[in-house]
Amino acid sequence: MAKATSDALGKEPIGKLLIKQAVPASIGILVMSLNVLVDSIFVGNWIGSIAIAAINVVLPVSFFIAALGMAIGIGGSSIVSRALGANNKEKALKTFGNQITLTLLVTVVMVALGLYFVDTLIPAFGGKGSIFAPAKIYYTIILYGVPFLALCMMGNTVIRAEGKPKFAMVAMIIPSVGNLLMDYIFIYVFDWGMHGAAWATTVGYLMCFGYILYFFLSKNSELKISLSHFGLDKSILQEISSLGFVTLARQAVTSITYLLMNNILFNLGGEAMVAVYAIIGRMLMFALFPVFGVTQGFLPIAGFNYGAAQYDRVKESIYTAIKYAALVATLVFVVLMVFPAEIASLFLSNKPHMPAEELATNVFVLQHSPLAMRLVFAATPIIALQLIGAAYFQAVGKAIPALLLTLTRQGFFFIPLILLLPQFMGEMGVWLSFPIADVLATIVTGIYLVREIKTKLSGLVA
Repeated sequence: MAKATSDALGKEPIGKLLIKQAVPASIGILVMSLNVLVDSIFVGNWIGSIAIAAINVVLPVSFFIAALGMAIGIGGSSIVSRALGANNKEKALKTFGNQITLTLLVTVVMVALGLYFVDTLIPAFGGKGSIFAPAKIYYTIILYGVPFLALCMMGNTVIRAEGKPKFAMVAMIIPSVGNLLMDYIFIYVFDWGMHGAAWATTVGYLMCFGYILYFFLSKNSELKISLSHFGLDKSILQEISSLGFVTLARQAVTSITYLLMNNILFNLGGEAMVAVYAIIGRMLMFALFPVFGVTQGFLPIAGFNYGAAQYDRVKESIYTAIKYAALVATLVFVVLMVFPAEIASLFLSNKPHMPAEELATNVFVLQHSPLAMRLVFAATPIIALQLIGAAYFQAVGKAIPALLLTLTRQGFFFIPLILLLPQFMGEMGVWLSFPIADVLATIVTGIYLVREIKTKLSGLVA
């Protein structure tokens, strides 16, 4: 039965349970990341390298709005996991209903604002020169599908909170496969250019929403809500907001980072330098998918066992998750250090007789991407501690330390570094900011996590 599945979070061996949760999450993230990667390869080869830069400009705006759904999802799912662990199903149902209502209200308003300020937002995020026109096309179409993406991201976290990682994995795979199929039809067959790339992505969002809706209406979900659960509850909203704000703040800082990076790099090397960062950005999404998968698998385990007052299992889940995530991060590091040029070349068109501007951009990208990629990922083996540490505080409902640790890397270290170092070191200063921020954030997170384990978890008796 469905309930037995969520109960397993508090009973099965941690190592086995983490693998059971993390592998589907990793596969789902892998497929989504492959979607971003292959989508960029298709766009680069079938439309051009400027089109990749245009999509990179749009992503922070659309992702921020979609991240509202993820923030509401993760914030509410922490409550759902702990409520199921404490056998308080009514609170879990009320929380889920509030998540749906809140996601719809917030994302629709944000989309309306995003469309109204389109001509201001695109240049602000680096959509200048020849990047502006294709970026505006992509942005306008994508924004119509973003509320559905937000509902999908919210629903996916709730599915994991129920202890149903395989269904969550399928929900992540569907839009990716749909997008790539539509890419082929809309871009390659119909030759719709940027319009085709945008509609392919939007159709993928709609397919995902259809599957998420099916799951919660079927017997597979134990969260069967009624109309009364959709009414907003102040105490639940406050808890969702405090925990969800962590995710939202992280995405807001990510969007600000894109804004700064695109503008700084445009000033350093024009559209071609933005294209280099677009490739690096895709690899940041794709290459770390197994680490993010372990983090996603860890969240419901830690939250459920904390809610059930099984604190030894919480500690064990922390240690096991860090060990697994560090292992896969090191493997990713090795691949990126050995094959950076080969990876960068995948994104570039090899069409004969391409325009001189596009050819010059491709040459520039191939010259600058390998060193940039090696520097950006130089500290990858140690990021497991930072990600799992921040995730722990979010999973157990400790919003303030979760927020501080989430903002540490990009907000407290990375943004000041990219504003400072390029002043003295140019392009090299931009890429060096990544590993320096990773090291500093990992040290801070390690201090917080060790103190938490010694003073909180070790002092509690299950």
